[in-house]
Amino acid sequence: MAACHEINYDEKIYEKPNKILLMGNPNVGKSVFFSNLTGIHVVSSNYAGTTVSYTEGTLKLGNESYTLIDVPGTYSMEATSEAEEVAVRFMNSNPIAVLCVLDATNLERNIKLGLELQKYKVPIVYALNLTDVAKRHGYEINVSLLSKELAAPVIPTVAVKNEGLNQLKDELQKVINRPKMACGNCSSCPACASNMLNTWDRAREITAKVRKKVDTKLSFLDRLGSNMLKPWPGIPIAILVILLSLGVIVGGGKALRATLLLPLVNKVLVPFFKMVFSSFVPEGTLLNVLIGEYGIFVIGFEWIIALIFPYVLLFYIVFSFLEDSGVLPRLSVLFDNIMRKMGIQGGSMITILLGYGCAVPAIIGSRAATTKKERLSISSIVCFAVPCISQTGALISLFAGFSPVLLILMILLSLSIMMIVSSVLSRLLKGTVDPMVIEIPNLLMPNGKAYGKKLMLRMKGFLLDAEVPMLISIVIAALLKETGLLAQIAVYLEPIVSGWLGLPKDAVIALILGIVRREMAVAPLLAIEGLTALQAFVGGTVALLYLPCLSVFGILTKEFSVKVALTIACSTTITAFVVAGLINQLAHLFM
Repeated sequence: MAACHEINYDEKIYEKPNKILLMGNPNVGKSVFFSNLTGIHVVSSNYAGTTVSYTEGTLKLGNESYTLIDVPGTYSMEATSEAEEVAVRFMNSNPIAVLCVLDATNLERNIKLGLELQKYKVPIVYALNLTDVAKRHGYEINVSLLSKELAAPVIPTVAVKNEGLNQLKDELQKVINRPKMACGNCSSCPACASNMLNTWDRAREITAKVRKKVDTKLSFLDRLGSNMLKPWPGIPIAILVILLSLGVIVGGGKALRATLLLPLVNKVLVPFFKMVFSSFVPEGTLLNVLIGEYGIFVIGFEWIIALIFPYVLLFYIVFSFLEDSGVLPRLSVLFDNIMRKMGIQGGSMITILLGYGCAVPAIIGSRAATTKKERLSISSIVCFAVPCISQTGALISLFAGFSPVLLILMILLSLSIMMIVSSVLSRLLKGTVDPMVIEIPNLLMPNGKAYGKKLMLRMKGFLLDAEVPMLISIVIAALLKETGLLAQIAVYLEPIVSGWLGLPKDAVIALILGIVRREMAVAPLLAIEGLTALQAFVGGTVALLYLPCLSVFGILTKEFSVKVALTIACSTTITAFVVAGLINQLAHLFM
């Protein structure tokens, strides 16, 4: 097994009675089945490598309750990877039934896994999913014949539309209640035929029998999906997608901030809380901490709601759409050559893009990498040069008062740092990077219900994971300001802050708060009057390259080691001060 995968699992779940396993290849829609059957809204993604740990929920069949376990997506039961090892362990944990999801558009490969599962002698019901897409591709599948060949119920489904799910539950209930019959491994039994043939040969034989190609005209989405994998017109389309995505996030975020959120904060929320607290809290330190210049109920609303929230919301709207539509894997294929020059394969582009939302899930997502070298490279690149969406929103707001050129220069700086870091790591880290192996899903319009669930879950995760550290940062800022500690710290750091970086002494608060949350290294700069364009860019550079926030440091420690986390933290901090200082010093030489 590859040593870099660390699949999370809980031994207690193996002892649970009444287990039903939800199994299948990656990208067949298992997460959508799980969500619809249990009511638990898990994040379902449209690219390989997403489900690397299992999820469990309660499935009601009639008057009985069962534990439904979403087993990591696997292509084989030969246990050549951690995901496959987990699947094998689950199959050996005495489940009472298996719900195996088959992709109707990739029938042979899916049947091969379905045949391997039969060898465990566990009752199986097959869900033939994506039947609508198969028809669109010109394939007709004889479901009754497929059921006969597999010697098990096969239910045609379209999971995102809830089609076939009730029939699926009925069949599950039947196979669970059906008494087990002994099998003599006879040659006339279709289920036993796979024991006498190579599994691939048997899967190929079944597919040839049950699937028929009919003349049909490919839809616009099918033609577009195919063209997006070719350099022409794939690369121009990819560039257009990226530009449109940036336009929606940056332009939409600024519009949402200016027209709705800033008036809400400045004209409604802040005046209301100032009026409330002023009515019963006497003047002094406590009142200033609550509603002063750095008051919790002033910058708490300005930074979190007006500054960060609109960009986070729009990022996840766009990213979730690109995920569910199948665009992201196509971008990975197109940019594989470029990514390999950076020391990582194209499939890791998806993980790095996830880092633009938050570094934590991106570092966890690096488990999908096949070597430790690539995992370390991805995590380091994300920490060095990929700003999370909260930080990006803060940078956009900071540069909005100057020129769009500053934002373009910051993007170019980020990409340059990314290339340099990846190049250095490819030489320093021992090991190899495997060729890209990624499944290209069908290009689809996302289902509105599933898309909405994913978006709500991600925004809920942001609010729960990010809001508390942000509030802690705001409380620290208010206390430092009102107690005078900020002024004392500024004196000691003045040679670095004002001398080397050329920033106002008040900018020291950004360096302190940036330890808690990366976007908080930017937000305080917005409150400094008289900030020049150069100072804004230098401050933004420090924030971009500054040490990982506490949550990122924690996940680095968990996924790798304290040594790795400390090395990345020290390296990013030194790089931040060196690069930002050089920009300031060189700018003054030529200005």
